[in-house]
Amino acid sequence: MHPRNRHQGRYDLQSLIKSSPDLGKHVFVNEFGTETLDFADAEAVKSLNRALLKSSYGIEFWDIPEKFLCPPIPGRADYIHTVSDLVGGKADSKIRVLDIGTGANVIYPLLGHAEYKWNFVGSDVDAEAVKNAELIISKNKLESFIEIRKSSGKIFEGIIAPADQFDLTICNPPFHASAEEANAGTERKWKNLGKKGKGLNFGGKSNELWTQGGEKVFLTNMIKESALFKNQVKWFTTLVSKDENLKALENWLQNVAAKDVRILRMEQGQKKSRVLAWTYQKA
Repeated sequence: MHPRNRHQGRYDLQSLIKSSPDLGKHVFVNEFGTETLDFADAEAVKSLNRALLKSSYGIEFWDIPEKFLCPPIPGRADYIHTVSDLVGGKADSKIRVLDIGTGANVIYPLLGHAEYKWNFVGSDVDAEAVKNAELIISKNKLESFIEIRKSSGKIFEGIIAPADQFDLTICNPPFHASAEEANAGTERKWKNLGKKGKGLNFGGKSNELWTQGGEKVFLTNMIKESALFKNQVKWFTTLVSKDENLKALENWLQNVAAKDVRILRMEQGQKKSRVLAWTYQKA
């Protein structure tokens, strides 16, 4: 993990329970004598997220509607810390960030503001996600720092206004190409947790998990659109789940004449991922 990530090592569940007693009903001792919780239980994972957000980031209210994506906090924090190095790696309230597909959980703006004092605009195509994100922002009195905009389906067009200037854009894109592929991926998650498959109820609505053409097409469209806003954004960034997509994406970045392209590697335990970052502006 990034050295500034707060979530190194195992969770201190007893400490989390002290700040969020509701988590206690989900914690048990497994056959190895270790305190844990059932990560296949959506309510248990939501309770863990609430406890982490409250104890580490001062977020007093957080909840998501049923079937929306429930994000793992440590991995989301790692993305924030990784891209922070592009803009100095220090708290700076002048930094402005656009989160593409912020979701009902609005997790990146919450973490980015808590860690670095950044200001955010989050966008999403789903009206229910927008409504819930705005509720979380309001309940935590963050309206002055986080704004949510409804997307019509484009990535940057219709979201970045003519007067906008952003230091960063971030995105955790849908990476499956179809509902069937997303379902198969979810079944693998259930199997890894030792559970029988329960379809997409593992977490994530269709627009969060898959898009026509998959990750490669989505990110190609993102790169094409980014060229239209090259003077309004310093660094464009996105997670890339499939290493084999990088070559084609780098070729497209050559086609649109990006001046600097970087692949930022991340590791969380056995999980490896990467951030693709590019800019049209001089360093």
